[in-house]
Amino acid sequence: MFYADRVTMFRISETAALLGVSADTVRRWVDAGRLTATRQEHGHRIVSGTDLAAFVREQARGGDEPGARFSSARNRMRGIVTDVVRDGVMAQVEIQAGPFRVVSLMSREAADELGLEVGVVAEAVIKSTNVVVELPDPG
Repeated sequence: MFYADRVTMFRISETAALLGVSADTVRRWVDAGRLTATRQEHGHRIVSGTDLAAFVREQARGGDEPGARFSSARNRMRGIVTDVVRDGVMAQVEIQAGPFRVVSLMSREAADELGLEVGVVAEAVIKSTNVVVELPDPG
């Protein structure tokens, strides 16, 4: 990651890591015109942070897809259930969504009704008034 005229620029490998896909997938998206990239003086392709943000926003929209749900929650992460711990009243459900581990506490009844078991694909939907945003150390 580097900056050009105050715009964050990402190499293909960095773009892939941010999106949770392979570098080959990013190259295919660039070659197909789905994602904009330019070439550095040495021929390496780079993606501007603003172009990457626009691409991610468009991919996340999903409102036009068949079966799309409408909700005020904007934070959705699809993943696989990796653990479910139930007791008499509550359940703790862990979902691995790409590189992110999401833990939810819910009623046991809700976990049972949803059929949450290890190996089930689920979507963590997060709506929060408190979100901490951190930046990596620029050094």
